[in-house]
Amino acid sequence: YSSDTIEALFVDPAYHRTGAGRFLVAHAQRLATGPLGVDVNEQNDGALRFYEAMGFTVVSRSPTDGAGRPFPLAHMRYGA
Repeated sequence: YSSDTIEALFVDPAYHRTGAGRFLVAHAQRLATGPLGVDVNEQNDGALRFYEAMGFTVVSRSPTDGAGRPFPLAHMRYGA
């Protein structure tokens, strides 16, 4: 967690659909001082669906990740 951005959130597949991810996002939102943001690899359909179900929406896109590699990102914001 850095500022109002989720930098990385990984849940062991054995704990998917148990509320663990929802709990972690809610905790990050409680720590945030403004709307929470997250960058999601657009090729990760499961993560995109998870964040959309949590109330995040895509506010912009980038063709590369933060290191300039060819991994397109969806920049999402909670409640946007």
